[in-house]
Amino acid sequence: MRQNKGNGLAVILIAIGAIMLLGMALPLIHGIFRLLFPVILVVLGYYGIKSGRKLIGWIVMFIGVMSLIAKLSWLIGPLLGLALVVWGISVLKGKRGSHY
Repeated sequence: MRQNKGNGLAVILIAIGAIMLLGMALPLIHGIFRLLFPVILVVLGYYGIKSGRKLIGWIVMFIGVMSLIAKLSWLIGPLLGLALVVWGISVLKGKRGSHY
């Protein structure tokens, strides 16, 4: 048997094929692009603003930011709730200390 030194491509092809056969490629790719596309819009909007096309840049960036907020709402909501609880506790502690 002869072994080739360039077996890296074969291993990558086998791994991609196995992932596809297991049906895991589509959800993985979908999950990555679901967040990657709004990030790309934000970056392109920023680039448009810096290159002098301010109106188009702001529109593209706004669409990207709104899309990111929508995609990450499952994380933003609980973090906002936690922040409000911590802020409320700090306000209560601050009022007690100022009266005494």
